[in-house]
Amino acid sequence: MSLPHAILTALLERPSSGLELTRRFDKSIGYFWSATHQQIYRELGRLEAEGFIRALPAAQPARGQKKSWDVLPAGRAELARWTAASQEPRPHRDTLLLRMRAAAVVGTEGVEADLRRHLALHRRQLAEYREIEERDFPPGRDGAQDRLRHLVLRAGIDLETFWTRWLTHALEEFPDLPGDGTA
Repeated sequence: MSLPHAILTALLERPSSGLELTRRFDKSIGYFWSATHQQIYRELGRLEAEGFIRALPAAQPARGQKKSWDVLPAGRAELARWTAASQEPRPHRDTLLLRMRAAAVVGTEGVEADLRRHLALHRRQLAEYREIEERDFPPGRDGAQDRLRHLVLRAGIDLETFWTRWLTHALEEFPDLPGDGTA
């Protein structure tokens, strides 16, 4: 149920066409809630059918012109309801951790190289998040919206920091592990 709420959030921040929305998703919300372009377009149709959004009237009607979407009061009310609702934390599922557990019984062949690859990916993502933080959240930018958006970014920074530390520690363990699962 969260994709429609992610779309409502993005459209309340700025009315957008579907293409603009997918691009914005790729550059912001997509860091923590991913969706394909097809999913976004399909959800726009559902949100319109439910009366949560509407296509803005075009300045000049033209065939094949992209629609720009705006949130209706019912959509704002739905987003407010969802935001205020209590939700339970979801269990964390990660295939890398499951593969580490499996390596304990079948051997570590190939795991170390993949851990190094993951470490490089998490380091790159952490660097990207820090660049965004430096660019978008300079000292003194402390309006309520900015502070909340910065908290979301800080969550990403903290998660990437966790993963880089954990992966570094895991790789430090590998020289002392047997490769065949007979620990």
